[in-house]
Amino acid sequence: MAEPSARKKIWGWYFFDWASQPYHTLIVTFVFGPYFAGVAAEYYQGFGADSEAANASAQTLWAWGMAIAGILIAIGAPVMGAFADSTGRRKPWIIAFSVMYVVGAYMLWYTLPDGSNMIMALAFFALGFIGAEYALIFINSQLPDLGNDQEVGEISGNGFAFGYLGGLLSLILMLLLFVEQANGKTLIGMDPVFGLDPAAREGSRSVGPFSAIWYAVFMIPYFLWCRDPARSGLSTSFGQALGMVRNAVAALPKKPSLFAYLGSSMFYRDALNGLYTFGGVYAKLVLEWSITSIGIFGIVALISSAVFSWLGGKADKRLGPKPVIIGAIVILIGVCVIIVSMSKTTIFGIQLPEGSTLPDMVFFGCGVLIGGMGGVLQSASRSMMVRHCDPEAPTESFGLYGLSGRATAFIAPALIGVATTVTGSARLGVSPVVLLFALGLVLLIWVKAEGER
Repeated sequence: MAEPSARKKIWGWYFFDWASQPYHTLIVTFVFGPYFAGVAAEYYQGFGADSEAANASAQTLWAWGMAIAGILIAIGAPVMGAFADSTGRRKPWIIAFSVMYVVGAYMLWYTLPDGSNMIMALAFFALGFIGAEYALIFINSQLPDLGNDQEVGEISGNGFAFGYLGGLLSLILMLLLFVEQANGKTLIGMDPVFGLDPAAREGSRSVGPFSAIWYAVFMIPYFLWCRDPARSGLSTSFGQALGMVRNAVAALPKKPSLFAYLGSSMFYRDALNGLYTFGGVYAKLVLEWSITSIGIFGIVALISSAVFSWLGGKADKRLGPKPVIIGAIVILIGVCVIIVSMSKTTIFGIQLPEGSTLPDMVFFGCGVLIGGMGGVLQSASRSMMVRHCDPEAPTESFGLYGLSGRATAFIAPALIGVATTVTGSARLGVSPVVLLFALGLVLLIWVKAEGER
């Protein structure tokens, strides 16, 4: 079989972002996450909790589910990267993690609206989420092979932009054809397709099978056009792979820029994931939006994500990734302060007239910036890692990048869970993300703009 052209390899690589984006867009943020939060809140209210306490309990449950998934991702990510680099094989791992993604996503269909199987739903959510994140490590490690240092920033930005367009299209389809409103109709006033029962919330629950099928179909171009390099013929035991990881971690203090960058990205990517994970939950529990309203909010955020990711790639190519990362973090800190300082009836402690829509409009604006700056931050971060990775062991390097992104992935959900429990407020519970962004910003002082190899 003829070797795919360089252009086809890049487009095949883009299609992973397109295929996998619905897990983050539909499941984590805009459809399943808010659906699960609403189901959990109603479940706790059924046991006598008032509205505020039930909302806090629902957010805490979601937070600890995300925290446990983050711990499991952190444990395995770098070891798997070492395995792949020593053998030269990535695709078998990507296939295995894709199966986890598809199974975990599909099984969310069985999340019942009475809340009777919430723990089972969280377990399958974690299975799919872990599969998506592990696969991403191997996909990211292919980026250095697609272009030089000046090109990878733009390639990374284009990949994220293309992925966000996939997330946008999938969200629009879900809202138009599947997700039921309070009247049992979809956004365009029709019954959910395929005879789905709105009373049983089957339209919202179908987000799981929809995401699974979407991924399976759109990963085909990736598997056709992206191939593994020639196999090394080596075999590696678990102990050897673990030793490679230990050696790589032990060597980090000798590479101060890489060490600082991994620490910085550990905090700010954790904060960003916290925003994505709890943005829809916040809208549901604090602003009392319907899932349809959250979906419309998601459309706006995804359009912003796609546009800003593309522009961010251009800025990265011209300025390099470090100033792009700094600018995105500063804006996101400001957005977080606004979100924590408002409720359904107040902004910065100022009481609003009854029925005011100002908080809803402000949150919409925040969503545009979260989506846009989040896309820019992820794209530029991937580009910065290319400047720091070992060309002889890119998957191991990106395994460490995955470790830094996931070693503390439980911290944002855990801190949000603790803050929500202590304050008894779903709104104040998201305040720890400000601290995490600030820590990431400070550590960037020691990161070299051109990297360290």
